Amino acid sequence: MVITCLFNSRDRSRERHKASSSKDSSRSERSVVINPPDTPSQESPVHNGEPLPGEPTPAEAPGDDGQDDNWGETTTAVTGTSELSISQEEVVGLGKGIQDRTQGFRRYLPLAVGLCVGLLVLATPLVFLLLPAVMWPDRLQACGAACEGLFLSISFKLLILLVAIWALFLRPGRASLPRVCVYRAFLTTLTLLLTMSYWLFYGVRILDAQDEDYHGIVQFAVSLVDSQLFVHYLAVVLLELRHFKPCYSVCVMRSTDGETRHYNIGQLSIQRAALSILEYYYRDFPVHNPALLSASKHRAAKHLAGLKVYNVDAPGSTAGAQPGNGNQSRAMVTAAAKRKDNAHNELYYEEADYERRVRKRRARLVVAVEEAFTHVRRMKKEDEQASPSDIMDVREAALAIFPSMARALQKYLRTTRRQHCHSMESIQKHLAFCLVNNMSPKAFLEAYLSPGPTLQYGPERWMADQWTLVSEASVTSGIKEGTEFLLRCLDFSLAVTVKGIPYIRLTEEYIDAKSHKFLLLLQSETSV
Repeated sequence: MVITCLFNSRDRSRERHKASSSKDSSRSERSVVINPPDTPSQESPVHNGEPLPGEPTPAEAPGDDGQDDNWGETTTAVTGTSELSISQEEVVGLGKGIQDRTQGFRRYLPLAVGLCVGLLVLATPLVFLLLPAVMWPDRLQACGAACEGLFLSISFKLLILLVAIWALFLRPGRASLPRVCVYRAFLTTLTLLLTMSYWLFYGVRILDAQDEDYHGIVQFAVSLVDSQLFVHYLAVVLLELRHFKPCYSVCVMRSTDGETRHYNIGQLSIQRAALSILEYYYRDFPVHNPALLSASKHRAAKHLAGLKVYNVDAPGSTAGAQPGNGNQSRAMVTAAAKRKDNAHNELYYEEADYERRVRKRRARLVVAVEEAFTHVRRMKKEDEQASPSDIMDVREAALAIFPSMARALQKYLRTTRRQHCHSMESIQKHLAFCLVNNMSPKAFLEAYLSPGPTLQYGPERWMADQWTLVSEASVTSGIKEGTEFLLRCLDFSLAVTVKGIPYIRLTEEYIDAKSHKFLLLLQSETSV
């Protein structure tokens, strides 16, 4: 089964995607646009209809100006469409609109249900105490000191229960799960059954009989509050404490680059385990960089582009002078197979050249940043002696020194293919933060010299706000040894494998302290 799990964050890229899809759907009322298989491809990745920074746009792609000789045989033409027809883009846009409207409802529905059940739980004991005093006040027996002590007890218990319900149930949801949590549904049903049972007993034995023993009525309300406190304790055990003890080790692997992490989790359902793994992913995994994945494809394309095939049998052509059109693909594959033995050498020298360029760009960036920070420190000492009107603000100082390091930083990010992860505004904000807190140049560069976790970047850089949970087993069932499921998003997927933590048997072995003693005989003939 395929279950969709929607997260709360909405980034600007999704809005741009919705705008572009609505525009395409309005344009497709009278025509159908068919994209050829080579646009977009994995060699020029496209996210939300826009090419990644640093990648060639479709207008700049080589070979667009040239046209295939057999274009008339491979082109699909649409002569006319019905005015009542609906395109595939409109169907997709309709589904997304319904999904967006129901997302808020699904997000706040558990909170609303918990609020209603909490109000019912807190109001029921108070109603039990007020109804006899309102309906038959003349026949009630006087409440003594013991009864008034029960009033004090029930007041503090209700206050404690109110705080406990607010802390455990009235929290905003972190995510929208595909199925209802089994334990939450069980606890809600148990609370409603308990409250209804007390209401039935109260209606038959107290309301109908109009019991005059008010002290017994107060004790009945206190017993209800005690039962509700025990139900809340059960909720804490099932929802919070049960999964603390690690029972399984999960292996999480990203499908594109093979990045792997291992985590220990407790007794959880598949959907709850998927939610925990996604929280770990945003915290521990480095940000996904699709620009690094196309390096091997670009390398293969470069090898094939370096081969030239000539047709020496073509009429009116000289050998080695005019390129031919017959059997070019077969000849190129044959030539590439002959160069297979030298592929590892080319890969070695290419990686060595790439590392050399990265070290060179990094050295230039470090020097530029250190010079800029030195200039700031020198200006700071001069500002201490200047008048208050001449002192420069931190934001202005960051804008003043940023151009001196911008070119080196831009070249380094382009070389490492991480320019799409950092915007100019975020770099300037980080620079101002480092200047305010008097940080070193190394502290400023740490955010750019190595890829950080996904959560450290803006939501628009995540490239995923919707995850799909693919599992053969029911997502409400608990995980066990050998459980496997998949978490898919727009650009990649996370493969999760569950292994059980083995049972460890630890024994004790006693070592006698006398066994460590030994006798040393001293002789006059020896140096000892």
